Amino acid sequence: MKQGFTKNCLAASILMAMVFCQQSNGVMVDYISKSNSKSDLGVEFSENRLPDLLKEAKVLLSDAFISDVMNDTLEVVYNLNRIFDLLSEADQYGEMDEEDKDEFDRFEESLVDLYTNRFETLDKIDASLTAESMRIDVTSRSEPLEVEMGATQFVVIEDRDGHIPLVRNKKVDQFIKYFSTKGRPQFEIWLERLEVYGPPLSKIIEDNNLPPELLYLAMIESGLNPKAHSKAAATGMWQFIYSTGKIYGLNRNWYVDERRDPEKSTKAAMAYLSDLYEDFDNWYLALAAYNSGENRVRRATRLHQTSDFWQLHSLPRETRNYMPYFLAATIMAKNPQDYGFTKKEKSKKPYSYDLVIIEKSADLTVLANAAGTSFKSLQGLNPELRQSATPNESYELKIPVGTKNKFLKNYSALPENERFAPQFITHKVRNGESLWYIARKYRVSQSDISAVNKLRNRNVLRIGQKLTIPVPGMKIPRSTKVKMSSNHNKITYKVRRGDTLGHIAEDYSTRASKIRQWNGMKYGQHIFPGQKLTLWVKK
Repeated sequence: MKQGFTKNCLAASILMAMVFCQQSNGVMVDYISKSNSKSDLGVEFSENRLPDLLKEAKVLLSDAFISDVMNDTLEVVYNLNRIFDLLSEADQYGEMDEEDKDEFDRFEESLVDLYTNRFETLDKIDASLTAESMRIDVTSRSEPLEVEMGATQFVVIEDRDGHIPLVRNKKVDQFIKYFSTKGRPQFEIWLERLEVYGPPLSKIIEDNNLPPELLYLAMIESGLNPKAHSKAAATGMWQFIYSTGKIYGLNRNWYVDERRDPEKSTKAAMAYLSDLYEDFDNWYLALAAYNSGENRVRRATRLHQTSDFWQLHSLPRETRNYMPYFLAATIMAKNPQDYGFTKKEKSKKPYSYDLVIIEKSADLTVLANAAGTSFKSLQGLNPELRQSATPNESYELKIPVGTKNKFLKNYSALPENERFAPQFITHKVRNGESLWYIARKYRVSQSDISAVNKLRNRNVLRIGQKLTIPVPGMKIPRSTKVKMSSNHNKITYKVRRGDTLGHIAEDYSTRASKIRQWNGMKYGQHIFPGQKLTLWVKK
């Protein structure tokens, strides 16, 4: 009975995913006709890669739905993270035409709604879109204020040299009320993260001789979440888009996205904010420009003939709410006890680490074992890593404080072939295989395969063509010793076409996570037809 119910839920989930794919782009046929029309005009299809990106993102979203029904949280998180990675690539494709932009915006709006309201297995209170979702939510809920002509009315809370002036007015009070009520659970999480990231980030801000209040800008931008992703394809604590991050020295490649590095991104943000302040000589205008762009703020100051932020009524509503949102968060975070926030007994330790140099690409599981820590903890210290392996060049790996000697001893004792992760595997194209199929088979994006192989047209593959697939860390050194009680039988299951770990787990009354454990499979690693899996089934 339970199995039948689960399969019905699974079918409903697949149907929901199909409906979503149709709703978010009108009809899937639109993509085909659009692509064909461009080809008919003599425009090479590879020039517009956005439809492929969205198609891939929708397939991943369907997989996430299915995994959610199967209560496979790891697969849900994996698929959503891949979607966020794909969306963050969109701004590298050049300017979107109007039709593409509408399509992209529809998908992102739908994603935020589904991500926030539909997934049952996610801990939404710590979701990577939460900070932006809160800002959108509070912007839509805040009451519009009447336009105030002449001098703006506000109460000065703090105004010292070297600091950003803190003031309160009706709008700021609206946001303080929001943080104290509906937004209270999330603000508590932000305060906890402030204990972790506040000290190192404040040190960087101080070293740059900038106002200490800028720390709270990262709070409203990302909730101090290094892996935060916004619907505008911005990433990291300071929500850099790819182009701006590149200008300020933040690299993004197959292995790393330095926008997610807490310290490197903070240094870049301070450089950017310094440039903005030099342009406007006013912190309120500089922060408004950080949100909406310099040109938009310049146009508003010329139109209204004032540098008073509160009088720039032509700015977009989100930007007009940005400063009161920042001021409310700053005022409350500086004195949280005044607003009923109590410090928890077990305070979290500040973000700190030891550094070790890794000369070649190495699997994070191996590195975590050598440091005597968990894979998740190592990822938390190195959030800039996009893969489960370090780059194929000299890399400074962060490990827990006090573990450096232990790590060097354990890592040096490993055989050479167990230390480093394989970089690439070669795939020979067979009849009927597309780039989409190959990408799904190896759990990498079509964009990454195209980039590595320098494919000019993603839709043209030759039978027998050899593709280099970037799959670091596929083969993980693992123990084959699995202790099971005497009431279990060991069986070997041969994977069939169309199988998923979730389906196999359901059929044998177990969980996908256990099948991974029994077979030493890395999280996110795909299964193939003909592959043999070890299963332990109750007698």
